[in-house]
Amino acid sequence: MSVAATSPESNPGSTETGPTDARRLVLLRHAKADWPQVSDHDRPLAERGRKEAPVAGRWLAGTGINPGLTLCSTAVRTRETWKLVVHELPQRPRTVYEERMYDASLGELIALLNETPDDVRDLLLVGHNPGMHALADALSGGAEGDTLARMNRGGFPTAAIAVVGFDGSWKSVEHGVGRLLDYWAPHD
Repeated sequence: MSVAATSPESNPGSTETGPTDARRLVLLRHAKADWPQVSDHDRPLAERGRKEAPVAGRWLAGTGINPGLTLCSTAVRTRETWKLVVHELPQRPRTVYEERMYDASLGELIALLNETPDDVRDLLLVGHNPGMHALADALSGGAEGDTLARMNRGGFPTAAIAVVGFDGSWKSVEHGVGRLLDYWAPHD
């Protein structure tokens, strides 16, 4: 099953409400970062990261998912990743740079999801590991094909993307409510 096939027929945009409560959460780990003599929060993308991020954006654009909202960590590497990814998307979603995503625990990430307005059908998080991997794993009570095995085997490398689908309100997001619909990594 393709990720796009899980979208409601009446949902060409991601914030349009329809007869279903189907939602998708896209988790993007920042692209490869450099290690200059700066604080961790201020680390920029490495050359490899500047090449990987647009590729991740093209993959996301190919899924047909149009996020209605993006929550992006305030770290330099996540902001730079997002700027390169969004350039590849057919439509720029509303973006919120969220300080709480930097170094967030699994519980803190779920709390952020629970705050998402219900008119948002598709939400994109641009963040860090171990949070992105932990969130994808925790929410995925099931999976399409071998997606869960591929995600766990690869360890959610830089620029990796997981797509988790679930039904219901963002306020109802908790462990095991979703299904891992797709997983992609630049070197998978």
